Amino acid sequence: MAIYGFARLVDQLGDDVDGDRRAHLDRLEEDLDRVYDGRQPEHPIMQRLAPSVRACSFPRGPFERLIEANRRDQEQLVYRTYEELVDYCDLSANPVGELVLHVFAAATPERVALSDDVCTALQLVEHWQDVEEDFRERGRVYVPAEDLERFGVEPGATSPELMAFEIARARSLLDRGARLVGTLRGRARLAVAGYVGGGRAALDALERGSPTAAKAARLRATLATFARGR
Repeated sequence: MAIYGFARLVDQLGDDVDGDRRAHLDRLEEDLDRVYDGRQPEHPIMQRLAPSVRACSFPRGPFERLIEANRRDQEQLVYRTYEELVDYCDLSANPVGELVLHVFAAATPERVALSDDVCTALQLVEHWQDVEEDFRERGRVYVPAEDLERFGVEPGATSPELMAFEIARARSLLDRGARLVGTLRGRARLAVAGYVGGGRAALDALERGSPTAAKAARLRATLATFARGR
């Protein structure tokens, strides 16, 4: 819950607050300094985060990357290539998976690498679900410009061919990272199977033209992923 609270806070500062959002993010990073220096943080959410940082030995880097992702959102609205978008996901999504592994005391370099694949894929799924909304509400285009040009699609729009291409790419990445499930046991295995299964169900729904997956479909995909271990 502490991780979720931080992630929601940094997204709100980067997307929703009035005024100088970069200044808000800078102040949040100063509060992160207080957490790691053993001083009293100012924001209530950061005060709730501090005990978890100590209990789970969270590294500072993932929190810094989440802040940096929202700084980038203030400057970059368009991604030219898929590689640029993946680099953004390494800031905006992958840190969460790394922190979750630390919650379960299961963060090894090999597992973090697999988690990065899962989290990047899940971030891509979210982008493909929200193409029109991201463009309409914030002017952001996460579909790489090179893909829009390849399929002759305008920014903020989609086509069946474009979506099939992006869905296949996200699914391949998710399947590669799903091997993480088989390296875990107990609650950790179930939690990660839930992330992977939810992503697979969402991709299936997108293939059918639906922006969201039904709860039953997510549950079936989660249980299947848990049982297979991948």
